[in-house]
Amino acid sequence: MEDKFTILAIDDDPALLRSLKRILSPEPYRLITNTDPEQALSLLEKENVSLVLLDLKMPGRGGMALLRDITSLYLDMTVIMLTGHGGVREAVEATKLGAADFLEKPCPPDILCQRLATYHAIWQQRQQKKTKGKQAFSYSGLIGESPVMQELKSLIVRVATSDATVLILGESGTGKELVARAVHHHSVRSQKPFIPVDCAAISENMLESELFGHEKGAFTGADKPTVGLIRAADGGTLFLDEIGELPLIMQAKLLRTLQEFEVRPVGSTTTYPVDIRIIAATNRNLAQDVSNGGFRSDLFYRLSAISLELPCLKERIYDIPLLVRHFIDRLCRENHLDITREALQLLEYYSWPGNVRELENVIRRAIALKEDERIGVADLPATIVIENSNTTVIRPIDDSLASYELLALQNALAKTDNNRRQAAALLGIGEATLYRKLKQFESLIMRDSTVSASQGDSSQVFSSNPRNPFGL
Repeated sequence: MEDKFTILAIDDDPALLRSLKRILSPEPYRLITNTDPEQALSLLEKENVSLVLLDLKMPGRGGMALLRDITSLYLDMTVIMLTGHGGVREAVEATKLGAADFLEKPCPPDILCQRLATYHAIWQQRQQKKTKGKQAFSYSGLIGESPVMQELKSLIVRVATSDATVLILGESGTGKELVARAVHHHSVRSQKPFIPVDCAAISENMLESELFGHEKGAFTGADKPTVGLIRAADGGTLFLDEIGELPLIMQAKLLRTLQEFEVRPVGSTTTYPVDIRIIAATNRNLAQDVSNGGFRSDLFYRLSAISLELPCLKERIYDIPLLVRHFIDRLCRENHLDITREALQLLEYYSWPGNVRELENVIRRAIALKEDERIGVADLPATIVIENSNTTVIRPIDDSLASYELLALQNALAKTDNNRRQAAALLGIGEATLYRKLKQFESLIMRDSTVSASQGDSSQVFSSNPRNPFGL
């Protein structure tokens, strides 16, 4: 393990760099300073830097351009932007480029030291993880082996080693709480509480008391004091689901808790220290809410230090058999129950607007209504059967290997309504590879299109454009 947490401060103001040396000299850090962006890049090649403090506005190569270079060359580098000129637009752009934090100058020394202490603790945990070897994903509640889910699981394990806040993005029903639980499961806090809070389910009048607790007599009906959910999660993880529904006044109070690591119950003059990790989730576009004034920009930057995006179920169709088996086994433990091939195929072709939650409810309904020892087409909701009623079966042109490879491409595009990105993810290939394959099979497609037209065959799913038979 390295002896020192090394910080590289890049700023064109020598006075600020001297100030940083005075502030950080008693801390357990090694500080390197530089006023020239090009020289700073060279230093990153030579020095084992743990964190970069980067000024946004500099002559020549600007801080944003330098941030882009640093995050592309050093994927795990922590970068904190420092600026006296920043606003919402710059902060959002910096976050998208990979900045972990954004501080305005002049930054109070205690705030800067506190922030650096947080990232120092994260760095120490990462160093400990490295000495123990790479951790494998082991949370059984998150089902899926498709490429996109394997990538997500790998990210979860990496994210779990730090204590940084995590923002989970995804449509309703994709399993955001399961991802939060997986992060907690793989973290050093796994033996401490995991406290979920649905911000949309608690009334605005009760939300402050539920989160921060209250003293006896703080309001009508407060017969005894409560610690609140934040203090209940002390030492562990607080999961804030539907964070976009949090009222602005509560956003301000939550931000203070994240900055100061302390809470003040309703009706109290005493603050209590807390040690928690925050994981938040939303199906809303928080960046857009920030622009519209519906969500605090400073809280958004704090929450989105690390973002995880969940795919919708339609982007991971190959996981549907695994999910179906999982739900059947969980909901029907007494007897072994199976599903017919025809019913499973209908589930694979369905669009799933309600995602995994909808699939679970469909299986629950089918188990309740089944008349056989297997779930069949008749046990599925009419909406699934009707949506698939116009789906045409695509057959291979001949028995050649190329024909069957083309068939896989056709079926993937048909299943995803010609969505190239989703089809490529379904096949486990890149979008560029999908295009190259279609170009490779162009003569085969043209030949079959001509044969089908002459025979009046409607079994192939093609558009009327012979140069673009998939409607791409």
